[in-house]
Amino acid sequence: MKTNSRIAILHYAVPPIVGGVEVTIAAHARLLREHGYAVKLIAGRGDDATIIPEIDSRHPRVESVQRELHRGSVPEEFHALVQEIFAALECELRDADVLLAHNVVTLHKNLALTTALHQLVTQREIKFVAWSHDFAWADPVYADAVHDGAPWDLLKRAWENTTYVVVSESRQHDLARLLNLDAAKIFVVPPGLDAAEFFQVSETTARRLRTLKLFDAAPLLLLPARVTRRKNIELAIDIVNGLCEKGYAPKLLVMGPLGPHNPANQQYLQELKTRAAQVSFRAFAAMTPQREISDPSDKRFLTSAARNDQAGSIVFLQEHGTVDDATRRDLYALADALLFPSAREGFGIPILEAGVARLPIFCADIPPFRETAREFANYFSLDESPRDIAAHIANFFENDARYQLKQRVKQNYLWGHIFTTRIEPLLRKDVPSGK
Repeated sequence: MKTNSRIAILHYAVPPIVGGVEVTIAAHARLLREHGYAVKLIAGRGDDATIIPEIDSRHPRVESVQRELHRGSVPEEFHALVQEIFAALECELRDADVLLAHNVVTLHKNLALTTALHQLVTQREIKFVAWSHDFAWADPVYADAVHDGAPWDLLKRAWENTTYVVVSESRQHDLARLLNLDAAKIFVVPPGLDAAEFFQVSETTARRLRTLKLFDAAPLLLLPARVTRRKNIELAIDIVNGLCEKGYAPKLLVMGPLGPHNPANQQYLQELKTRAAQVSFRAFAAMTPQREISDPSDKRFLTSAARNDQAGSIVFLQEHGTVDDATRRDLYALADALLFPSAREGFGIPILEAGVARLPIFCADIPPFRETAREFANYFSLDESPRDIAAHIANFFENDARYQLKQRVKQNYLWGHIFTTRIEPLLRKDVPSGK
């Protein structure tokens, strides 16, 4: 479907009204606009929307009619309200290519709206998606509010020319039973999460999340240290290489700038970059088996890896701008672990920061770290091989339910992934309807 398609989203209310459906609608609207779609929100209440007051479930006329319907009586005012809403919707939807209606097809909160919408979908050619979060006929809480006959029956029968969407596989089976539909004809599109929004990260961090592909990392490791030899950053790079060899997709963020008091630190940084490029080379080669790449010293590929290191396994953050306090805090919230291989330290403040952030710690077994972290860190000897340390870290993550769930969320429930794999395909004209 062309990205200039016009999408209308309909619900009783939209943000700033607070509710799970309203939050989902806000995310859908943002994603659609980011991908070039023209979006119109139609609601009874809310901001940045076309307001038709009578589609609000709390409109006085609607509440009056709903009280009679709740008792099983259909008042004359109901029919008048249906026609007014129908006329308003017909006007507002005349230039829409797709209509996404949230909950109004299966929930009883405004049956005049449901009836008007059914008439419109029946009479007008429009791609119609019934986004069904809740079902009045399947919820015992609403048992007294629904009755046999019109208009309540609209909530429990499959509409013509309608694509049904639910938010979970459980809801998929519930709706299939209610509508007597093949469950496979009902699409599952779960709500999602925007990690940057959830953590309220700064604009700088949000930009780095995108450009450096930080949330693609598995795991994301922090090394908050200045670039100086006693920080032993080369060991961290070799550990990352060991994780790559085990099939992980790690990313190490070296957060500090050059140590300011030793001019030899510039040479050390260049050594680290060469080492990091070799890690990027190995990761590149592992993902490109069809190419004849066998020599890690091949300057063509090292240069390419170094040039593209902003999306590689080792990132020197200071080359992408200053790491301020806000960014530092954000990264502790987003990361999977602290990797701190210093050969010598007087204290080690990052140990404290990771503790407050509840971040797993993998650090060198030196006295200052033992003094602060005691038995609550994962220690490795500086005499251990990087591969053995990597194996220890990998074993930790393989058995850590928090990390495994985080990866599951990242792989299945981030809004960007949900949009491209589940939402956008629904907008095509050839997607089958539920009946």
